[in-house]
Amino acid sequence: MAVARKAIVKMPVEAQATEALRQDIVSGALKAGERLTEMKLAADLGLSRATIRTALHQLAKEGLIVQTPYTGWAVVSLTAQSAWELYTLRSALEGLAARLANEAMNAAGRKTLASAFSRLTDACGRGDADAIADADFSLHKTIISLAGHSRLELQYRIVEQQVKMYIRCSDELVPHPAEIVEQHRSIVDSILSGTPDEAARASENHNLQEGRILVGRIEQSVDFPQAV
Repeated sequence: MAVARKAIVKMPVEAQATEALRQDIVSGALKAGERLTEMKLAADLGLSRATIRTALHQLAKEGLIVQTPYTGWAVVSLTAQSAWELYTLRSALEGLAARLANEAMNAAGRKTLASAFSRLTDACGRGDADAIADADFSLHKTIISLAGHSRLELQYRIVEQQVKMYIRCSDELVPHPAEIVEQHRSIVDSILSGTPDEAARASENHNLQEGRILVGRIEQSVDFPQAV
C-alpha cells in the first residue's frame, strides 16, 4: 500500500533562511527589539553571510526587522504608534473582506469558514499558544480569501507577517483562550447569517477593540521594548 506523504517543496537557500528567521520572529523566539548580526545568524544557521543578508533585506520589506545606520539590524519593536496603524488598517481591510465574503457566501465558503473557526476553537481548547496564534491568523486570512478580491488579498499580503506578530501579542493579553473563541464567533456568525453591514461592523469592531487594548498595554508596560 502506498504511503500518503506531503509533497516535498524545493526552496532556494535564501528562501529557506528567510522562512526560518520569519518564523523565529513571528513566534517570539527572536524578541521585539532584539539586535541581529549577520555573522551570528550565519553561524547559527550554517549559511553564508550573503545568504543571511538577502534574507534580512526581505524581512525588512515585510516590516519584521529594521536596519539602523551604524548599529545594524533589529527585530521591529512593538510601539503604540505601529500597533495603532496596523489595527486601524486591519479594521478597514478586514471589514471590507467580511462584507464581500458575506455577499459571496456559498456552500463551499460556509464549509471553509466553519473549518477555519473549528481549528481556532480546537486550538483554544488545548490552550496551545502557538496553535492559537496560527489558527487566529488563519481564520482572518480565510475571510480575506473568501472575499474574492485579488487586490485586497495583495494589500493584505504586504502586512500579513506583521499581523501575525501582533495577533500573538494580542492573544497573550486575553485572560482565557475561550474568550478568543467568542471574539471571533460574532464575526463568523455575521458573515454566515447576518447582513453585509453587520459582517463588516463585527470585523471592524473586533480589530479596533483588540487594537486599543494592545496599544494601552504597550503605553503602560515596560514589558514591550521601545522603538529602535
